[in-house]
Amino acid sequence: MASSPCGNSNFDSGLEIKTRSVEQTLIPLVSQITTLINHKDKPKKSERTLAAIHRVGQAVSVAVGRFVAVGEAIATENQELKDEMGQACFEARRAGDAIAQLTDVGAALPSQSDGRVTVFSDRTGMVKAARLLLSSVTKVLVLADRIVIKQIITSRNKVLVTLDHLERVSTFQEFVQIFSQFGNEMVEFAHLTGDRQNDLKDEKKKARMAAARAVLEKCTMMLLTASKTCLRHPDCESARINKDAVFHRMRCALEQVIEIVTEARSCGENKILPASIYNGIKDFKSSVECLRENLYSFPPQSMDSQLEALVERTEDFTDSAYTSHEQRQAILGLCQLARQDTQQLVHAWVEAQSVHAKEATEDMEVAILKTCQSVSDLRRELHKVAVCRASDLLKVHGEQLPLRALKAAGAEGNLEAVAEYSRTLTEQKEQLVETCRLLCHVSGTEPLEITCIHAEETFHVIGPQIISAAQTLALHPSSKIAKENLEVFCEAWESQLCDMALLLREINDVFEGRRGDKRPYLSLPRPGKHSANLKTAKAVKLDAEEQTSMAKLGLELRLLSSDVDTEVEKWEEQEHDIVRQSQSLASMAYNMYLFTRGEGLLKTTLDLFHQAEVLSEEGLQLCSSLRTFSTQLVDEEKSVVMTEMEKLVALCQQLQMGAKTPVQGKTATFQKVDSSIQTTRGILTVVLSLLPFCNKLNRKYKSERSSLGSPQDWRERQDASTPVKEEGALNSKNSNGFGVKSLEQHMAGLNLLESK
Repeated sequence: MASSPCGNSNFDSGLEIKTRSVEQTLIPLVSQITTLINHKDKPKKSERTLAAIHRVGQAVSVAVGRFVAVGEAIATENQELKDEMGQACFEARRAGDAIAQLTDVGAALPSQSDGRVTVFSDRTGMVKAARLLLSSVTKVLVLADRIVIKQIITSRNKVLVTLDHLERVSTFQEFVQIFSQFGNEMVEFAHLTGDRQNDLKDEKKKARMAAARAVLEKCTMMLLTASKTCLRHPDCESARINKDAVFHRMRCALEQVIEIVTEARSCGENKILPASIYNGIKDFKSSVECLRENLYSFPPQSMDSQLEALVERTEDFTDSAYTSHEQRQAILGLCQLARQDTQQLVHAWVEAQSVHAKEATEDMEVAILKTCQSVSDLRRELHKVAVCRASDLLKVHGEQLPLRALKAAGAEGNLEAVAEYSRTLTEQKEQLVETCRLLCHVSGTEPLEITCIHAEETFHVIGPQIISAAQTLALHPSSKIAKENLEVFCEAWESQLCDMALLLREINDVFEGRRGDKRPYLSLPRPGKHSANLKTAKAVKLDAEEQTSMAKLGLELRLLSSDVDTEVEKWEEQEHDIVRQSQSLASMAYNMYLFTRGEGLLKTTLDLFHQAEVLSEEGLQLCSSLRTFSTQLVDEEKSVVMTEMEKLVALCQQLQMGAKTPVQGKTATFQKVDSSIQTTRGILTVVLSLLPFCNKLNRKYKSERSSLGSPQDWRERQDASTPVKEEGALNSKNSNGFGVKSLEQHMAGLNLLESK
């Protein structure tokens, strides 16, 4: 009876979960089904066990029924998915009914032999039903996800149509009308793509989406001023070039968003991640260290060719005109040392093969260590060169001398001076583009590589746009709109320099074993603090076997810290104490995860225990913030927050006491490490449950407070505090989403243009 509804297994193929929302929806169902399948098959079952199994089975059936009802409603609204969704819902309902039938054991005793098939007598049927249920529910979710993708595509198509209309307008009146529609459509697109970006599991796709959305945000304001300038000066060639470049970049960014959500591959897809030196060194070291396991996995000659390919990539550093002679010699020297160490390794390797050795010889082991050390030294030198170059450039360009000179020359109508300062800006642009390329080589993670590529492309594009805007102003020095347009492009350049400074900090953090978080955190105790048990505790390093046993627990810690970061990003008030302290907890938990991998700043168990003490103190500070936050809540809401807060207090105190308790011996130390990480996991779990609830309440009460004053009063307060700029000049620092909020400032001034 149970196996009959489970004959179709086609749902298992081709279903890949790509978003967190689908994954999180499946977790409770997987947990309940696992409980049913993994029940202990004892000869004698208590009434309590039978009742529990019956209860879980019925809960699964009811949940599936509700879930299928929603799926069927979605199918009705989306005819193109009706057949697929209907089939998936049918299979899910059938599997849910089968599970309910198999778990209908509430009144069945083990001694009964009435012929009824149950989970006890047909375990295989239960497994089949469970598999079908999971695959069909997953398919329903994936199909529902297609609708989200369809919404993004539809929104993009609307934006593209309006963009085409904007490009062809010839009067200010028509432009104002169409741009108002464009702004509303961009708001919708911003919300849809922002939600999708946060939901993506793949960090590379998330980084690419962030880059595309950043382009759209900046280009929206550029499009406004560039179009206004072109309308005011229709015969100006430089104004037309400036405008065309903005429209082209916006279309490319819109296309990139669609490529990401639909997973389409454009002809330029392979250029997204060029081979970086960091990845080359990582792969090379992996090949070298694999020799310890297998001496015959690949020919010795391939090691030399792999190193030469790596050395060839360093030419981006050594061939640069901006690399000093000393830096160039240091890089070339380290490359030569790596070659020598690799040749010694290959020689020892060939000798080991000639005697049919089954594992790495002592000479090979020494050569492996030396080779890995030499390429690590090379990476360190390249990192130093790239980071120093970037830091120096940021200091020099922070003064913005060419931009100020271009603005002044344009306002004076001095075309010769504009040409001279344009050459200076072009040289700076080339330096920044090359530096971004070097940073990409040493960035350390694929998302940061993508961010480096985005920065490189942004400097490459905005530089010429600033020059064309300056040329337009020089041709029309009395034009306020041409002046405003140049200001917008200069602000975009300055904004990208700020982004580059943040990128540089993140690359440094990754190199030093940190993640590059948005806010600083206390990753290690300060000297003189938390040193009470330094004399009673002995620093210990985990061996390979212990690190392996900790890997699973550490991975859970990493996932939790990532989820906390995701929830924190959803808060509008990023300076809120709850946000700041939660981020700090996630950062320190990530350090503890790196410890389980033998990486990062925490080198010994003593470092780990110190980190645990600091984490517990930060957790107690978070409890204090939660208590303050709860004072504005009503009884029911306050009760929920206080209950979770009490759990958090208990866990933090437990972690603090455990970290301070001295232990002796390797076994006791390992148990203490295990306990510290498990308690930290519990702390993050509570924080993760609190963040979305508190965020919802914070928005609710903030909205209620803001509604106490009338819109007119609010508008008057805004007008009193905000200086008015002619023609709605852009203030990019007040932009939100795609900068759409600040568009309203420009919309108000558009109807005045014809009179200016």
